[in-house]
Amino acid sequence: MVSLSDLTEAQVLALAIANEEEDGRIYLAFAQHLDPEYPASAKVFRDMATEEAGHRGRLYDLFRDRFGEHLPLVRRQDVAGFLKRKPNWLICNLGIARIRAEAESMEAEAAAFYRKAAADARDISIRQLLTELADEEASHESLAHHLTETHLTPEARESEDAGARRRFVLTYVQPGLAGLMDGSVSTLAPVFAAAFATHDNGATFIVALAAALGAGISMGLTEALSDDGKITGRGSPVIRGWVCGLMTALGGLGHAVPYLIPTAWPNGFWIATSIAIAIVVIELWAIAWIRWRFMDTPFLKAVFQIVVGGTLVLITGILLGNA
Repeated sequence: MVSLSDLTEAQVLALAIANEEEDGRIYLAFAQHLDPEYPASAKVFRDMATEEAGHRGRLYDLFRDRFGEHLPLVRRQDVAGFLKRKPNWLICNLGIARIRAEAESMEAEAAAFYRKAAADARDISIRQLLTELADEEASHESLAHHLTETHLTPEARESEDAGARRRFVLTYVQPGLAGLMDGSVSTLAPVFAAAFATHDNGATFIVALAAALGAGISMGLTEALSDDGKITGRGSPVIRGWVCGLMTALGGLGHAVPYLIPTAWPNGFWIATSIAIAIVVIELWAIAWIRWRFMDTPFLKAVFQIVVGGTLVLITGILLGNA
């Protein structure tokens, strides 16, 4: 890997051409991904790809004029100082806000590259073009300007943001909430039944761990196989399955961990059980808050439904354990 200052002017221009070509393809990929649900933002990225093509054409013209037709192979990853780009598929799956942030980061990196290359250039024509491109990357043609002044009007931005929030709720919050509710509530009865039946923290932890992991696997598969998300708009079934499964396991493990306290400790069973019950209370209130925050459920109604239901399951487990 070489530094930018060690490249010849021909290599700098070749690197700039390669960068513009790669950035243009990335913008087109963003546009294709966003087009079905965010048409205004997709138009922004298509225009940005067109702009990158214009930059590339000007760089090609100058290269041919100064160095001929042979273009050296110099790539971004061969030069020190460039950020390592995350895969396109990963950026696209992280949502529109992450795509916009990535595009702004790309523009900032391009502007910094052109400024540094212009400062090192000795040829006047090369320095002039690189300086112009640096100014254009950081000027009114930036992503922020496009988003606020061109295609993405405030109304369109508001509509797209509302759609993004809805997709976030359907893809992450709803499956995660279902998993957290199942893991936190449905495992209460077997865990506390085992605890009060055995008064053995080790055995209770094994039961709790099995219940949490089993519920996580079951809920994850159920969510992933429920629908492909194309008609319902609920997003990737793989993502939903992982979110639901992990949150289910997390909900069950929360009140399992205290039973790692050895039974041999003075009052070890009651200490572990008291901590587990306190964690259950926190879990139930967290579920009620999530339902209020994202599912538009009145807070008192959410508290009543979740806390009362969870308390009934908890009592059921304790009664069975003492039977």
